[in-house]
Amino acid sequence: MTAPPRVSPISELSESGYRIDGIERVLTPALAIYPEHVDANIAITLGLLGGDTARWRPHVKTAKLAWTMRRMVERGVVNFKCATTRELATVCGAGAEDVLLGYPAVGANARRVRELAGGVSARISALVEHTVQIEAWKGSNVGLFIDINPGMDRTGIQQGRVDDIVKLVGAIEDAGLVFRGLHYYDGHLSNYDLAAREKVAHRGYDRLMDIISAVERSGFTVEEVGTSGTPAFPCAVSYRPFRDASFIHRASPGTVIYNDCSSLALLSQELGYRPAALVVSTVVSLPSPHRLTCDAGHKTVSADSGVPTCAVLGRPDLLPGKPSEEHLPIEALDDLWIPAMGDALYLVPMHVCPTVNNFDDAILVEEGRITGMERVTARGRESPLVNG
Repeated sequence: MTAPPRVSPISELSESGYRIDGIERVLTPALAIYPEHVDANIAITLGLLGGDTARWRPHVKTAKLAWTMRRMVERGVVNFKCATTRELATVCGAGAEDVLLGYPAVGANARRVRELAGGVSARISALVEHTVQIEAWKGSNVGLFIDINPGMDRTGIQQGRVDDIVKLVGAIEDAGLVFRGLHYYDGHLSNYDLAAREKVAHRGYDRLMDIISAVERSGFTVEEVGTSGTPAFPCAVSYRPFRDASFIHRASPGTVIYNDCSSLALLSQELGYRPAALVVSTVVSLPSPHRLTCDAGHKTVSADSGVPTCAVLGRPDLLPGKPSEEHLPIEALDDLWIPAMGDALYLVPMHVCPTVNNFDDAILVEEGRITGMERVTARGRESPLVNG
C-alpha cells in the first residue's frame, strides 16, 4: 500500500494571526516577520533557561536581520554565535557584547575576523581543533574555544582524544592567547525522537563533563561550555550537571527565534513556540485540476531539507511538491476549496535559516498590518576582496 502524502501539522495552524491586510500591494514572494511571535519565542527560550539571559548564545545564522538581533539585545541577550564575517559585523553593530565565530576560520577569513575584532568593543572568539590553527590568532585579542566532535563528524577534535584536547589547551595558553572553553555542537541528534534524543544527548554530555574534569585537573580553567542547537536544546535544559557547574553553560538554539516546520516537529508543542517568519506567495497558475502553482520556488524557500519544502499555513489539504527555481507546484488533496489565481498563500518553510538568507528585505507585520520593512542585514557574504 502506498503511504499517504506527508502533510505537516504546522499547516493546520490558523491563518488568523498571520494574514496581512493590504497584501495586494506586496510584491511576492515576500518574507514576513511577526514581531509579537519573535518576542514570544524569545520569552519561551529564556523561560526554559530559568530567565538567565547569560545561558543563551543564539546562533544568528537564523536571525540574519540586525532588527532581530537588536530585539534580543534589548531583552538582555548579549552573547551570540555566528558563522560568517558578515554575521559577525552585523551582530557586533547590533549591540552584542560577546560573539563566537562558530566556524573554522583559516587564511584570509581568519585575518578578516582579527580585523573586525580589533575595531569593536565586543569580546570575539574563534574555534580551533588543532595546534596548526593557533598560529593564525597569535598576537590578536581573539579568544579561542576548542571545537569538540561529539559524533557529528563535521568539525572538531574527536571527544575520545582527551589527552590531545588537554595539550591543545596548553598550546593556546603557551601562545599567549586566551582559552575560553569548549564548543560541542550535537546537531546530529535531530534524527531521534525527543525521549531518545535526551538519552543520547545526556550520554554525550557525561563524556563532555569527563573532558572538562581532565582539563581542570591539568590546571586550566574552563570558563564556558557551549552546546546544543535547536534539536538538542531541551536535552541541555534537562541536564542537571550544567546548572551548578564550575563553568558557565550556554546553549545556542537559533532557529527558535523564527521556527519552521522542522524545529516545531522537534520541540514539544506544549512549549508554545510558533512560526515568526513566513513566506508570502501568490497563486500564479492553475495548470490542471487539483493542481496550482505559486511563486515560491527553491530560490525563495530553501529546498535543502527535501520535499515538501514548506507547509501552507491553515491548509492541511494543500501539499507542496517539488519546486523549480521560481515555481512551487501544490497538490490539492480534496475539493474543499481550491485557491484561485491571485490568492495569497502563507508558507512555513521546512528550514527557515537559508530561506531568510534568500531575501534582501523583510516586511514586519503586527496585528495584520504592515508596520515597517527591515533589511536582511547579514544575508550573503562580504566582498571576497574586502581587505583589498
